[in-house]
Amino acid sequence: MTTTYPTAGALAAPAAASTAHVRDLSLDRARTFLTILVLIHHSVIPYTHFGHTDEKSWIGFDCVVLATDSFFMAMFFMLSGLFLWPSLDHRPKMGTFARDRLIRLGIPFAIAAVTVIPIAYYALALQQNPDTRFTEFWWNMITVGPWPSGPLWFLWVLLIFSVVGGTAYRISRRTLDPLNRLAALGFARPGLYIVAVFAITAVLYVPARVYFGPNQWFEFGPFSVQASRVLLYAAYFFIGAGIGACHPERGVLSAGGRLAQQWHIWALLALVPYAAMWGFIGIKRGILDNPPDLPAWYEAGYGLAFTAFSVTVIFAILAYFLRFKRAGWSILDPLQHDAYGIFLVHYAWMLWLQYALFNVDLPAIAKAAIVFTLGLLLSWATTAGLRKIPGAYRVL
Repeated sequence: MTTTYPTAGALAAPAAASTAHVRDLSLDRARTFLTILVLIHHSVIPYTHFGHTDEKSWIGFDCVVLATDSFFMAMFFMLSGLFLWPSLDHRPKMGTFARDRLIRLGIPFAIAAVTVIPIAYYALALQQNPDTRFTEFWWNMITVGPWPSGPLWFLWVLLIFSVVGGTAYRISRRTLDPLNRLAALGFARPGLYIVAVFAITAVLYVPARVYFGPNQWFEFGPFSVQASRVLLYAAYFFIGAGIGACHPERGVLSAGGRLAQQWHIWALLALVPYAAMWGFIGIKRGILDNPPDLPAWYEAGYGLAFTAFSVTVIFAILAYFLRFKRAGWSILDPLQHDAYGIFLVHYAWMLWLQYALFNVDLPAIAKAAIVFTLGLLLSWATTAGLRKIPGAYRVL
C-alpha cells in the first residue's frame, strides 16, 4: 500500500501541483500504526475498570478502549477503500480482481476461523472449565456454536465491500465521481470535506444505533458484524474509494493540501466529541442507572458524538502522517510488511497471554504491558514463520 504524491510545497491550487513524484510512506505507516492500535486495544480490554475479566484494572485503559473502538476499524475500511479504484485500473478483468481479493481476504479468513479463533477462545473456555479438552471445544464451536470470529470479521466484510465496489466500477468507472469531486474540494477546504463526511456517516450510523442499539450483531456461524456499524463501515470504505478514484494527490489527502497543515487543529477538535462520549457514559451510569434499554434520545446523542469523534480523529491521524511521516525512517517501518500477518494471528497470542497472567499478582498496567510486548513479538515471529511456507507471500 505504497503511494506516490507530488512534491508540492506550498498550498497551491490542485491543478498546479508538481508533476515530480517521490515515494510517500505516510499511508503505509498510518496502516501499520492502526495495526499497533489493534494490539494495544486487545491487550488492555481485560484490565478496563468497567466490564473487566481480570481482577486487576485501571481506568486509563477505559479511556484507551473508548477511543480506539470508536474509530480504528472505520479507518481500516477507509484506507482499504482508498486503493480500490487504482487496483481495478490495473486489473482489466473482474475475475482477476475477485480472485485476488479472495486469496488475500477470503482464504485467510477461512483458515483463521478454524485455527486461530478456536485456539484463542479455548483460553477463555479453560478459565471457566479447566477440564475442557480442545478437540471437544473445537468440534462444539464448529458444529453447534457460537462460533465467534474475533477481530477477523473485518476480512469477510471487506471482501464483500470490495466485490460490491468492483461491480460498481465495472458498471461505470465514474460511479464515485461525486465523492471524488468532494475530496478535491478538501484539498483547500478540509473543514468542508470533514463536515460532509460527518453528515454522511451520521445519517447512516445514528438511525441504525437507535434501532439496533450498540451491542447487537448480525451472526451466521463465523460471519458476524456489528449491526449498528455495518453501514458506517461501508460509508468509510467508499469514502476512501472516492478519494482514490482519481488524482488523490489533488484531493483532501494530498501532502500539499491544507489538511496536512492543520493536523493539530483536528486533533484538538477530536477532544470535544470524545469528552461528549464520556459525558453520555456518565449520564447512563449516574443518572439513568445503566438500564438494559437506553432511550432513543440517548442513543442518538451518543451516536452523533461517536461519529464526530471518528471523523475528526481519523483525519487528524492521517494529517499527522501526511505532514511528518512521508519519508525518512520510522520506528513503524520494520513492521510494515508483516502488519497484515500480525493482525491475523495476534488474537490467539493475546488471549493466551492474558490467561497465563490471570492469577499472577501484578498491576493492570504491568499485565497489559507484558501482553502487548510479548503478543507483538510472538505474532511477528509467527508471521515470519508462516511467510516461509511456499505461496504464503500471496496471502501474508
